Amino acid sequence: MADNNEKHKIVIVGGGAAGLELATSLGNKLGKRGLAEVMLLDASSTHIWKPLLHEVAAGTLGETEEVEYLNQAHRNHFRFRLGRMEGLDRKKKEIYVSPTLGDNGEELIPRRTFSYDTLVMSVGSVSNTFNIKGVAEHCMFLDTTSQAYKFQKQLVEAYIKNHASINTADQPLSIAIVGAGATGVELSAQLHEVTDLLAVYGLDESSNVKLTIIEAATQLLPALPIKLATATQQQLVKLGIDLKMGRRVVEVTKEGIKTHDGEMIEADLKVWAAGIKAPDWMKQLDGLETNHINQLVVDQTLKTSDDAIFAMGDCAACLWVGHDENVPPRAQAAHQQASTLYKTIINRLNGRAPVKYVYRDYGSLVSLGKYTTVGNLMGNLMGTVSIGGFIARVVYLSLYKMHQVAIHGYFRTAMLTLSNLFRRSAHAKIKMH
Repeated sequence: MADNNEKHKIVIVGGGAAGLELATSLGNKLGKRGLAEVMLLDASSTHIWKPLLHEVAAGTLGETEEVEYLNQAHRNHFRFRLGRMEGLDRKKKEIYVSPTLGDNGEELIPRRTFSYDTLVMSVGSVSNTFNIKGVAEHCMFLDTTSQAYKFQKQLVEAYIKNHASINTADQPLSIAIVGAGATGVELSAQLHEVTDLLAVYGLDESSNVKLTIIEAATQLLPALPIKLATATQQQLVKLGIDLKMGRRVVEVTKEGIKTHDGEMIEADLKVWAAGIKAPDWMKQLDGLETNHINQLVVDQTLKTSDDAIFAMGDCAACLWVGHDENVPPRAQAAHQQASTLYKTIINRLNGRAPVKYVYRDYGSLVSLGKYTTVGNLMGNLMGTVSIGGFIARVVYLSLYKMHQVAIHGYFRTAMLTLSNLFRRSAHAKIKMH
C-alpha cells in the first residue's frame, strides 16, 4: 500500500480489451473520486478490439471502431501514457518505458520511469513463429492495428499491381494463410469478400485471387466441435478457398511456403496466424515466473508470485479450474478477468481479500463475414447448443457490444451503433488506402 498521504498508484500495462476495460472502470470508481491514481500505458495511441483486426486487414472496418486512448482517459478519469514497457524493478516498485521514436527515428519522448503500488500486466500476445526459418522475414502478422493496416495497404497495392501488369494479369494474386484457427479462418472469408468487392469496383471482371489456408492439424478450428468445424470447412471450400490440412510448415521463402511433405506453395502475400505467445521481453521481468510461451504464471486471483503484480488476458497463464489446461486466450476470458480484477483492486485498497477468478466458457463463435457465422454456446439450461447463420451472427456481434458497453456505457454504445448504420449506407464498403 502507498503512504497514507499519497494516492494509491495503479498502473495497467497494455490497452487491449482487458486493459482498457479495467482502466475505464477503475477510473470511474477511484480516479473520479480522487481515491487512487489510475494510469494506462500502451505503445499505440488508439485501441481496436483484437477480434476485429482481420476486418482492419481486409479494409472493411470503419474508423469509428477505433478508440482514442487520450479521449477515453479524459472522459473516464484515468491517465494515459504512450510508450512501451521494457523492464521492471520489483523492489523499487518501478516500471521502465523505452524511448518513443518518430517515423524518422527521432526521439519524441525520452526513456521514463513510473512507480506503482499495484501493477497489472495486460500486454496481450504476439504470433508464435516456433523459430521456423523465414517466417519472421517473409510473413505478415496481425498482432497489432499497425500490422493490420500495413497488410491492408499491401493487399490493395498487390491487387492493383497484379491487375495492371501485362505479365501477371492472367495469373491470380496468391495469398496464403498459415493457421486454421479463428484468425486464419475469419481472415480468409473476409479477404474473399474484399477481393470480390475490388472486382465490383472495376479492377477486374471477376475476383482473380487464390486463397490458401495451411494447417498442421487435420481439423479446422480445434476450439469448435467437429460438426461445426466440418460445416465451416464446407463453407470455405464452397467459397473456393484451398485448404491444405495436415501440412506442417518447415520454411518460408520469398516465393512461398514449404511443407513437411516437400510441397512448395507459392504465394504473393503470406500471413502467419499459427499460434500465440506473450512477448519475449516478459521472460526477464525481474524474476517473475513465466511458462514456455512467456506468459506470466498467476494463481486463481490472477496474482503473480509478487503480491503487488497481477496479470490478465493472453499474457497470463491461469489454470482452468476443473481442467488440465489453462484458461484459453479468448476475448470473453479477458473481459471476465478485467471484471474480477476490478473487484480485487477495490478490495485491495480497502484491506479485503482478493476475488478468485473462475472462467465461464460461453462457447466459441467464428464469423465468416457476410457468408455465415458458426459456433457453439454453453447454456446452463440447454447444455451445449450448436448454432449457425443469423442467430450466431447476432451472438458474435453481441460479444463486441459487451466490450463497447464496458468502455463507453449503454447510451454511447447505442449512439455509435446507429452512427455506423448511417455511415455504411454512405461510405464505400472497403478502404482503398
